[in-house]
Amino acid sequence: MTLVRASGVAKRFGGRQALAPLDLELGQAEAVALVGPNGAGKSTLISLLACALKPSAGRVEWAPGIRVGWAPQRPAQYGRLSARENLELFARLEGSGDPGTLLDRFELPSDRPSEQLSVGSRQRLNVAIALLGDPDVLLLDEPTASLDPAQRRRLWETAAGDGRAVLFATQHLEEAERHADRVVALRDGELVSAEGLFE
Repeated sequence: MTLVRASGVAKRFGGRQALAPLDLELGQAEAVALVGPNGAGKSTLISLLACALKPSAGRVEWAPGIRVGWAPQRPAQYGRLSARENLELFARLEGSGDPGTLLDRFELPSDRPSEQLSVGSRQRLNVAIALLGDPDVLLLDEPTASLDPAQRRRLWETAAGDGRAVLFATQHLEEAERHADRVVALRDGELVSAEGLFE
């Protein structure tokens, strides 16, 4: 079953083409890695799939009733609120979720403002917020870039659970090989073969 389909989706910022028209599908319980160098268009594509950006061409379609969790590359949280307060706020907005469980699972300190947390802790909080509401699809933009190996392992144990579909951007090819069912590669906003991409 296809949960999300991008058909001829493209994005321009002024005169610059950030993403050439492309097609992409994400199926139920499928894990797809989005790889490519900096500036390849990975974040743009994920933002389009999350409906945070409007495409310049094409369309993004979601299966009816699908719940989506999105963790952008930059922290999407309130800096003056603690990790617990952020999770409680977003849980109320989502109408569901267990902040306490996610705090423990991601080993987040609950008493300090998130703006005072380490880069890695803010990144883990981003993913925890995306998991509120038990999404069917999880969109992750380089979620492990600032995490140590143990934190990466715990994140994947949590993110890929419960049979949800996951699309994640990464520059770690070993991470793509380990956690993805298939790999989609971008360079200069266009789909390319992943073979030799980082050579």
